[in-house]
Amino acid sequence: MRTPFSVETPGDVIRILSVTANEEDHSALNSMLPPPKWIVSKSLTLASGLTQLRKGVPPPLILCERDLFPGSWKEMLDGIKRLSDPPLLIVTSRLADEQLWAEALNLGAYDVLAKPFEVTEVNRILSLAWLHWRRMHERLQPLNALATAS
Repeated sequence: MRTPFSVETPGDVIRILSVTANEEDHSALNSMLPPPKWIVSKSLTLASGLTQLRKGVPPPLILCERDLFPGSWKEMLDGIKRLSDPPLLIVTSRLADEQLWAEALNLGAYDVLAKPFEVTEVNRILSLAWLHWRRMHERLQPLNALATAS
């Protein structure tokens, strides 16, 4: 039986890509999500974030600043949707209001995370996102096995 809210499965290492020009955000996330359980990679621009996603296996979770220069979280979402195994996108913003939350969810983002970051909220949202991503992949494994056997 699965535990309802846990990322404490032995061997789980949760990779996250943080896309923001704000170095303080990267530092805050690294202090709130310590290794070895969490590995936070940083990208200072949308372009470098998209490049990281195209190289190798993308991380299961992406945190992306609402407003990047140039670009926005919507462009990151478009880039994610083109991947064969798209990660979950969490939009971060100091202006995390109901309008942004509704727009983000309607367009396909997983959630919105308000800044400044609060350790409890960061851990709650990222843990739930990780569990959601992992469960989606557990359900797809039998289907993928059938497809490759055919």
